[in-house]
Amino acid sequence: MRSVNIGLLGCGTVGANVLTLLERRRPLLESVGVRVNVAGVLVRDASRPRDVPPGTPLTADPAFLNECAVVIEAMGGIDGPLALLRPFLASGRSVITANKALLAERWDELRGYALAGELYYEASVMAGTPIIGPMSTVLRASEFRRLQAVLNGTCNYILTQMEGGRSYQEALAEAQALGYAEDPPTLDVGGFDTAHKLAVLARFCADGDFPYSAIRVRGIEQVTLDDVQDALRNGERIKLVAELRRTPGGWDASVEPRRLPGTHALCTSGASRNAMVFEGEECGELFFAGGGAGGMVTASAMMGDLLDYLIGFPGHVPLH
Repeated sequence: MRSVNIGLLGCGTVGANVLTLLERRRPLLESVGVRVNVAGVLVRDASRPRDVPPGTPLTADPAFLNECAVVIEAMGGIDGPLALLRPFLASGRSVITANKALLAERWDELRGYALAGELYYEASVMAGTPIIGPMSTVLRASEFRRLQAVLNGTCNYILTQMEGGRSYQEALAEAQALGYAEDPPTLDVGGFDTAHKLAVLARFCADGDFPYSAIRVRGIEQVTLDDVQDALRNGERIKLVAELRRTPGGWDASVEPRRLPGTHALCTSGASRNAMVFEGEECGELFFAGGGAGGMVTASAMMGDLLDYLIGFPGHVPLH
């Protein structure tokens, strides 16, 4: 029986679901000779009750990282997790994360570790819907042309509610009440969350050093009820669309609200689903759609990354 110590940074909705899923998969892992030990779970307040498996070692002291072969980062934010991960990665150990903001904005520091196969981050874009795996492997055989994607469930929800007659402010308030949108909701409705995800994707199909700063970003704050209703009357729908395309002058990347035909693939995937259309010279047009958020959905992708690590598959390697 091979024993592997892992650590978890953060125990919010995603972190708690990672622990739950790990318990479900423990018999499977042990049946193939792997025993996974949770050395520690970093939280701000270890005394606060949490819905986690009995005996979970909650702690505010990150010293347990010294005992870990791999760490799962579920904290969110940028500088806080990076301060903890920097020495961990420098020691040659692997990290699993869903943190698209960290990947997008600190890529200059992280790219070397990604090239070495030490970063696993399937959950950073479209959560449990596998897109980074295909883009980092089989789709590289096809010359990339363009992608269009809807990558933020909050914006999708708000725009769908506006199609039903609610104003932007009413739809936003409802999204916040349901826990879909943060307070303040700038990262979502301002388009920045989508831009973070687009930067991550661009490094698999356009340029391994694609800079987050190269993406033009415009959110949905200025979309009015009249705009949405006018689009519907003309057989169209407004979506916050991330697009990356080849132009004669290089790569063009943008995030902005767009009017799309109602029959467009991004409009028919469902109100709360993420979706992407990928176009390659040889593979043609491919369509991906599924849940793009949620604790267990995200945890499922992180658990998949952990399984890859345990059987020796490298992390997600960007373009060289």
